[in-house]
Amino acid sequence: MDEIQHLPREAIDGGIAIERRDPSRSQGMVFIPGGTFHMGSDRHYPEERPVHRVTVAGFWIDRTSVTNREFRKFVNATGYVTFAEIKPDPKDYPGALPHMLYAGSLVFTPPGRPVDLKNWSQWWMFLKGANWRRPYGPKSNINALDNHPVVHVAYADALAYAAWAGKDLPTEAEWEFAARGGLDGAEFAWGDEFTPGGRYMANTWQGNFPHQNLAADGYERTSPVEAFPPNGYGLYDMAGNVWEWCSDWYRPDYYKTLADKGGVARNPQGPDSPFDPAEPNEKKRVHRGGSFLCNEHYCSRYIVGTRGKGELNTGTNHLSFRCVKLPESDKQRAVQAE
Repeated sequence: MDEIQHLPREAIDGGIAIERRDPSRSQGMVFIPGGTFHMGSDRHYPEERPVHRVTVAGFWIDRTSVTNREFRKFVNATGYVTFAEIKPDPKDYPGALPHMLYAGSLVFTPPGRPVDLKNWSQWWMFLKGANWRRPYGPKSNINALDNHPVVHVAYADALAYAAWAGKDLPTEAEWEFAARGGLDGAEFAWGDEFTPGGRYMANTWQGNFPHQNLAADGYERTSPVEAFPPNGYGLYDMAGNVWEWCSDWYRPDYYKTLADKGGVARNPQGPDSPFDPAEPNEKKRVHRGGSFLCNEHYCSRYIVGTRGKGELNTGTNHLSFRCVKLPESDKQRAVQAE
């Protein structure tokens, strides 16, 4: 595999406009030098094909996913209420019966037997009262989970935290470049072997999904954010544990669009609009990294070049985020092409 080529950061314009309270904050972050790499994968799912060359400018990125401890500080400082904690407005759901409208979120609920893997409703349940404070419903809590990633965050929740922290959400290109840890073309964030020397490198699923979780890696659900080894850039959980929001709209053909332009895409920001042919009426953003539910038989998107997607207002108990920050000399984002 090739080492990623490192380049100096360049000024960038445009992108998501969110308020930055403290643009100098970089505690708990790692600086990623800019570089050119091969993005995507030709070996797995069609939406990350074809592999294409991308250049990103340098940026800071959180060493870990945002934790419950960090998110609590944000909520205590601002009084912010997440999407999962807000009862739906009846005006947005005409015809819905009152008892059907309640605050909650999607929770993985394993069935007690093998089920059809084409029907995700067999293992996902919308639970009343599930949110970041109560990840498994009203009777659960996060009292012992301060160092676990915050979950049940919708896209707007992640944006609000990033604005308060003086940061941004990463572009998909920034996320993958950082996840590769300096290894261009590697299968995983740590190399080409999933369990080198028999050691688990990420929190994923072992056993028959979704009914049998052997937890051979030590965890049935989320793990603490530094439970597994970091990648070459010192970043934790760039594979497994929790999915992470990226700022890009999701389109399955976006990589082909970039590749068809030829040359090297510089600082790509994603398509101008979303489209998912499976759910054409839903607006989705990109997810990256996979989660503790990913496995080789159903969803192997812990592979570094693969992608996920999520509707803007949908949070789950395996979805979180981390933030990025540009150097002080770079005030805005830009898309350029060579």
